[in-house]
Amino acid sequence: MDADLVLFLALFAFAIAIAGATAFVIFWPLTLVHLRDRHPQLVAQLGPGAFLKPTALWWLLRGGYRATPDRSLSGLATPSRVSLLVILGGIAMGGVLWIVGKGLS
Repeated sequence: MDADLVLFLALFAFAIAIAGATAFVIFWPLTLVHLRDRHPQLVAQLGPGAFLKPTALWWLLRGGYRATPDRSLSGLATPSRVSLLVILGGIAMGGVLWIVGKGLS
């Protein structure tokens, strides 16, 4: 495989990660506002300033919101989780492809 093609695919993977970040900054704040308004016990668990807090992000990644029987919370947190997974996957794929592309050139 040509090194230029691999590096293009790496750039494309990073673009996918940026698209995931765009969705994340839309849905995650909405999820946090919903938590603040309707689930103060979860806000106490996640702590203040939970937007980029590792414990809150881990709670989102492992699907901790599913333990709460609130369909609105699930409707907001699921796209947040998917977008966070897209960010992580895009960065990982882009990094691997970049390393492979540099090795080919």
